[in-house]
Amino acid sequence: MTFKNITFPAVCALALVLSGGAATAQQAGDWTLGVGIGHVKPKSSNGTLAGATARIDSSTRPILTAEYFFKDNLGIELLAAVPFRHKIKLGGAVAGTTKHLPPTVSLNYHLTNDSPVTPFLGAGINYTNFFSTKSDLGKLKIKDSWGLAVNAGVDFAVNERSAIRANIRYINIESDVTLDGNKIGKTKINPWVAAVSYVHKF
Repeated sequence: MTFKNITFPAVCALALVLSGGAATAQQAGDWTLGVGIGHVKPKSSNGTLAGATARIDSSTRPILTAEYFFKDNLGIELLAAVPFRHKIKLGGAVAGTTKHLPPTVSLNYHLTNDSPVTPFLGAGINYTNFFSTKSDLGKLKIKDSWGLAVNAGVDFAVNERSAIRANIRYINIESDVTLDGNKIGKTKINPWVAAVSYVHKF
């Protein structure tokens, strides 16, 4: 079974079974580091390029998060990842491939409670850098993108310093596309990003 076949509720249920430790309260001055797997699933229709409907496939890669708590339960988080790779289809045929890095900075609020299950919500800014874009049609280029991102998830405490995290993000990614220097349209990726991570507090 691949990561893309695992539903988000199923991941949460599994993490709840595996958890059961003390709550991991976040206090001002704490740092957390998370290592996991992220699955980027673009929306079903990704704009029109050169008069044809564009579709960009999903990609799964390792991710890394680091979060600093400047106040109790309030943290600034950076999301990083191994480059995601996508196929670009036009009218159903593969027209090219691209890679991207999606660093995202978010402000997260972790809800206070006495249970080992801690929900959190966040919002922030994403910068997506496209590179290694290739096509047999010519020199294909996707412009880098800035956009808003929202984040929701749950930490399932393993002990006082570690947790299993399941979360999902929505990221606004829309970019101009050129072929041999001529604009051929705008791609609208706007993906959901589901992730499962191991998070440790320092």
